[in-house]
Amino acid sequence: MKILVPTDGSASALRAAKYAAKLLADDEHGRITLLSVHDDEAFRRVRKYVPKGAIADYIRELSETELKPARAALDRAGVAHDMVMRTGAVAQEIVKLGHSGGFDLIVMGTKGRSAFGDLLMGSVAQKVLSATQLPVTFIK
Repeated sequence: MKILVPTDGSASALRAAKYAAKLLADDEHGRITLLSVHDDEAFRRVRKYVPKGAIADYIRELSETELKPARAALDRAGVAHDMVMRTGAVAQEIVKLGHSGGFDLIVMGTKGRSAFGDLLMGSVAQKVLSATQLPVTFIK
């Protein structure tokens, strides 16, 4: 089984990675891909004011920091994994990789905002669920 686990470094994302590892406990061929996505729209306006590559370096460092706890948990669990870093609209990138990568399942954390907050602001989890044909498991 191939499982995609988007992570933002939050506690719920770490719980999602640990849950995915449990799903693969008896699957010697199973693999988890950790995904870090950053919306770089705001950075586009400042690119001309910073040295070339500075924003990409910053996003890479931020992604590596966010992926570190999940990677450590998967290493401890002995689960095969890799990581992918992307920029763009977060939900769209999750769905795009989920389909193009041939994943069987997306396991992702939710930050537990209220329903009212989600109604006003939207939610990456809701956007992923409505845009993908893949099974999605949410971990709070």
